[in-house]
Amino acid sequence: MAGQTLTQRQAGQNWLLSCTDRPTAVQRAWNGEELAPFPTGQHWRVAEAPLLRSMTAMRRIGSERLGPVLADVEEDRAWWLLPAEMGDELDDVRQVTVHPPGWVLKCPPVLYHLNSRVWLERPDGSGQLTDPVLLGAAFGPGGRLPAEAFG
Repeated sequence: MAGQTLTQRQAGQNWLLSCTDRPTAVQRAWNGEELAPFPTGQHWRVAEAPLLRSMTAMRRIGSERLGPVLADVEEDRAWWLLPAEMGDELDDVRQVTVHPPGWVLKCPPVLYHLNSRVWLERPDGSGQLTDPVLLGAAFGPGGRLPAEAFG
């Protein structure tokens, strides 16, 4: 998050807008300082987890392998954007709830936070999403990533 230029943040915002069939309505909501609804399933799925555990998991995974992570500091929650075609990789991870396709995530713009929601890892425009296997390993006992994660 800290290392992105304004151009990179704008690319991330453009990518996020490409993930809705109502980009004008989303932009209107943001212009009105409101969170915008993004139904999940077509472009990505969402896993929800406690904020502090998510921050620890982000560090374990490493920034080069992270996809977007949204947080609500008042609700103490974080939402991880995962591949739409993910399977059951996170079914046994108690701290993580994977929402079904069609569940709506209310997002701020990528360029700035709204209310208590902020991107801990902003979309960068590349479409990179967090690998659910890495997320599960980071939340699992000991938080160790599998050896294949390191190439």
